[in-house]
Amino acid sequence: MTTAARPLRSVLYIPASKERALEKARTLPVDAIIFDLEDAVAPDEKMAARDTLAAALATGGYGARMKIVRINALNTEWGEADARAAAGMGADAVLLPKADTPADLDALAALTSDLPLWAMMETPLGMLNAAAIAAHDRLEGMVMGTNDLAKDMGARFRADRLPLMGGLSLCLLAAKAHGVAIVDGVYNAFKDDEGLAAECAQGRDMGFDGKTLIHPAQVAIANAAFSPTPEDIDLAARQIAAYDAAIAAGEAVAVVDGKIVENLHVATARETLAKSEAIKAMMAE
Repeated sequence: MTTAARPLRSVLYIPASKERALEKARTLPVDAIIFDLEDAVAPDEKMAARDTLAAALATGGYGARMKIVRINALNTEWGEADARAAAGMGADAVLLPKADTPADLDALAALTSDLPLWAMMETPLGMLNAAAIAAHDRLEGMVMGTNDLAKDMGARFRADRLPLMGGLSLCLLAAKAHGVAIVDGVYNAFKDDEGLAAECAQGRDMGFDGKTLIHPAQVAIANAAFSPTPEDIDLAARQIAAYDAAIAAGEAVAVVDGKIVENLHVATARETLAKSEAIKAMMAE
């Protein structure tokens, strides 16, 4: 399954140093896992975590879940070794923290053979260079690091995330312009289901492919938010049928539920049905 076709509704961070967490992740209904060698691992555990993760991925059992390894930054004492190790772990992608410029991805690409690259978008400079980063020929995905971005901006927490909207929008536009996946940042209050659902709905409506998560308790809410509903699927099927009938009759538009349906609406409807089928296929694996 290509990156473009993969569901990315729920993308869960798992500490690479925790064998129990690595084991549990094999059973969770997540679309993707970020195996974290960076923030979730203490400095004195980082080298051991690299070996622990390599053993877990060699054992396998993660099914159709996308396997992404987040390394330490290349300007740290662990980053280069992380990158070289990730290239041989059988992961689906390697995730670079604090991507500021395309040159950062060039440096990672030189260490990782042909492994697809993902970029953490979490710095003010990264926001300003989002289009150039998204255009990198090895990049297949972007992850919003909203906590670090808010810290660097000096922004205060707001439920509507207004201070972060400029950065979120720049990265979304860049990702969509260059056809790479993009997932929203984490929601820190993992016991606040209502708040998580609201932020997932906001991210979905903006155009994100899914949400990064910090706790298994958040998975069901993210999966539901970023999945087409039965109503979405029904409407999409009716729009396609009505438009096809209109074209056959020599008309350029159709009407469904009192609303005009043009070719752009049909393109969205086909994407909805394709996403639904991709989710079903993944769940069946």
